[in-house]
Amino acid sequence: MIKGWRWFGPKDPITLSALRQIGVEGIVTALHDIPNGEVWPLERILEMKNLIESYGMKWTVAESLPVSEAIKYAGPERDALIENYKISLANMGKAGVKTICYNFMPVLDWARTDLEWPCADGTGTLYFDKVRFAYFDIHVLGRKNARNDWDEKTLEGVDKLAQTITQAEIDDLINSIIIKTQGFVNGNFHEGDLNPVGMFNELLAQYDGITRDTLRENLRYFLEAIMPVCDEYDINMCIHPDDPPMQIFGLPRIITCAEDIRWMLNAVDNPHNGLTFCAGSLSAGIQNDCVSMAKEFAPRTHFAHLRSCQIFPDGNFCEARHTEGRANLPELIRIFEKQNPNLPMRPDHGRMMLGDETKGYNAGYGFHGRMLALAQVEGMLAVVRDEIAHGKC
Repeated sequence: MIKGWRWFGPKDPITLSALRQIGVEGIVTALHDIPNGEVWPLERILEMKNLIESYGMKWTVAESLPVSEAIKYAGPERDALIENYKISLANMGKAGVKTICYNFMPVLDWARTDLEWPCADGTGTLYFDKVRFAYFDIHVLGRKNARNDWDEKTLEGVDKLAQTITQAEIDDLINSIIIKTQGFVNGNFHEGDLNPVGMFNELLAQYDGITRDTLRENLRYFLEAIMPVCDEYDINMCIHPDDPPMQIFGLPRIITCAEDIRWMLNAVDNPHNGLTFCAGSLSAGIQNDCVSMAKEFAPRTHFAHLRSCQIFPDGNFCEARHTEGRANLPELIRIFEKQNPNLPMRPDHGRMMLGDETKGYNAGYGFHGRMLALAQVEGMLAVVRDEIAHGKC
């Protein structure tokens, strides 16, 4: 496996020099300043690639070449946007960057209610509070019939929370769910937006009438359209699982479990149509057995996010240490290292620690926490490689 790191470009306070010093081999990045739907010019791609290589590393994965919302809900501009996407893919292939991570999640990428949930050891982690998320859905968004999507126990918690929650807590939910995560992920929101809730509801409205089956067919349409370019340039497309892997805000989520992944791989049965195996996203779903899924999908896995989640009895979950949680990273590394030893990977969503929280890093992407995670993963990888070399696994 190729040790990678998600880097947010020249404006990232974490430098390429620092990443080389801590053992990073492959950079996972994107042209974040180019608006969604516009073409990535070849010269800009080569500029980024050459910058990374000047520090002795490689641009291993583009994460993400974003899929515009209109492609997902099949708006009138869909075909024009897909043509732009194909040009960008061709330019990536010409530059020699041939692994593309993307997602097909409507409106929002990963969702958490707390971005620095305090752990007993003094670190902070990402946390999903089911009751607070449902409160946001019902009372902040005011989504029609939202209560119908939540179980009775959760609704009891929401009603109780409604009696005590403060405006500051509501503002924090808005920042956590909309601004601080979605802003740097997909560019739909920015710090300082005057009405983020209204903007969010406008995006949700674009998916009125879009069912799970409709979204599946829109994904199939997209993949069938781009596969000829992927075949020509030997580009691997790697879809990211939904995070969390459950239905939220009335939106269809279509990459949540093994059955969903099987459907996606079979719908467009091309080796270039593959998976980003995000152990964290998958382990946040109680329905998922990450080890069995890794065994099944390793041949079509083109990229791995190595992190792990812990699910609590009340349905809440948090990002666990990389040596803990439901994902079982040592066993996943054994599977991937044996079946796909050149697989690009990156440790994902490290703890906020040792002053990371004061540096302005993107949520989940502090330096010290991910450096610790990389060291833990590198240790697991060294053990597995020794086992393989001596025929022990």
